[in-house]
Amino acid sequence: MRTVFRQLAIAAILSAPCLYTSAFTIPQKTQLMQNGRSSMVLEASKNKDKIASRSKWAEARGYGDVDASDDGAAATGMSFAMDKEKNQLTVTPIKSLDGTVTLPGSKSLSNRCLLLAALSEGNTRVENLLESDDIRYMLEALDTLKVPVERDADDKTAVTVTGQAGPIDSPTPDESLELFLGNAGTAMRPLAAALCMGKGKFVLDGVPRMRERPIADLIDGLKQLGADVSCVEETGCPPVTINANGLNGGSASISGKMSSQFLSSLLMASPVVDGDVTIAIKDELISAPYVSLTIGLMKKFGVTVKIEGDMDGTPSFIIGKDEKYTSPESILVEGDASSASYFLAGAAITGGTVTVRGCGSESVQGDVAFADVMEQMGATVTWAPESITVSRDPNTKLKGVDVDCGKIPDAAMTLAVAALFAEGPTTIRNVYSWRLKETERMKAIVAECTKLGATVEEFEDYCIIHPPADNKVNDNVVIETYDDHRMAMTFSLAACGGVNVIIDDPGCTAKTFPTYFEMLGSIASAN
Repeated sequence: MRTVFRQLAIAAILSAPCLYTSAFTIPQKTQLMQNGRSSMVLEASKNKDKIASRSKWAEARGYGDVDASDDGAAATGMSFAMDKEKNQLTVTPIKSLDGTVTLPGSKSLSNRCLLLAALSEGNTRVENLLESDDIRYMLEALDTLKVPVERDADDKTAVTVTGQAGPIDSPTPDESLELFLGNAGTAMRPLAAALCMGKGKFVLDGVPRMRERPIADLIDGLKQLGADVSCVEETGCPPVTINANGLNGGSASISGKMSSQFLSSLLMASPVVDGDVTIAIKDELISAPYVSLTIGLMKKFGVTVKIEGDMDGTPSFIIGKDEKYTSPESILVEGDASSASYFLAGAAITGGTVTVRGCGSESVQGDVAFADVMEQMGATVTWAPESITVSRDPNTKLKGVDVDCGKIPDAAMTLAVAALFAEGPTTIRNVYSWRLKETERMKAIVAECTKLGATVEEFEDYCIIHPPADNKVNDNVVIETYDDHRMAMTFSLAACGGVNVIIDDPGCTAKTFPTYFEMLGSIASAN
């Protein structure tokens, strides 16, 4: 019934990894041995300089004390000890997770809303904006571009954006404007496309890991539309250099194998060109729910995208020249479904009962499907339009599953830890995109699950996790987070096995969820 509700919701909005090949080589492309497993040693990104000063870095950006120290958790929950000298947080044994969590705003929706508001005619109030590093980079970019954004003095999650009623032109037409976007893919990709539609010279850059994250498929599509844009030819990655002079529409055929963000970026930018735009997927489209999310949001800003073909095949998307963005006046950002996965999995592992508020059966985010996976493993799931509740009968043990996670790659990381507490192996398929995220996530997940006692078989776009004997994870394991927010949050759940888990560089959660450890502690009870 929940699936029917979601299909109807998405349909209403729309009507109202496989092996990658390209013209460039992916950094650290995995080579396969004869048995199909990767022969590459762990090369996940580790920015040691940043790890040494992460807490100060986060505080300087207005996050306050993100260390989840003694006064961080609610009085009725747990608090976790922070070793500031080592920059490590010890998550002590968790007996159960029970309670209700109100989710922060969705990262994907937050940055999309900000950009569409900037391109629209009229003023748009954006509410429940995620307070995180990725969104701050987008806000700082809009400030640099002189797009007026008024912060609400009484609500840090609300802003009012004055739309430009079309493309965003450089405020310094005679000079190149540089935008530093950290490791925020949801800022880098959409801005790279949108700024090609206006006028001016721009350079978009980020942290070292951003210079390892491919963007060539998006650049290729923009060039087909006539844009003067380039990235680093040898790597196909940022920095991105743009010499924009407006575009007149056209057609582009791009790959959808690596990231749906490339298609979403082209779609969001297309209504501000002077002409019809057709974008075709030439091979296959991964993470299609994120594209549906983009199209639904564009609809709220007055633009209709015509879809030809099957979203699970090689669809084409048409944006007519008369389609223009108009402000909806106000928009509420839905709670982040990827963040919901940690609390739902924690309830499934411990046998507690957790309700997450902010997304539910009417959500347009694909990651709510993670709850279905928990149900397959043996949990009980109750759906409401704007909430999800997960529990598990103590007499029902979690069981391993074999799941295609191509549409939920972020939430699939959480499944890797839930697999440690299941009977039998768990196979997580179609997650080649893990290798291209904030770190090389496949390598990172294999390494940290192995530390905890699991045996993990790694393949090009999937892995098989065999849980530790009797589901007893190793105690006092130091989890390397690789400067990746989701590694820190995902592996904190290992403490649900009754052990101490030491999270290195816990402040990396500031990228999307700076209060995560406080929220986890607020619904946790100790052994």
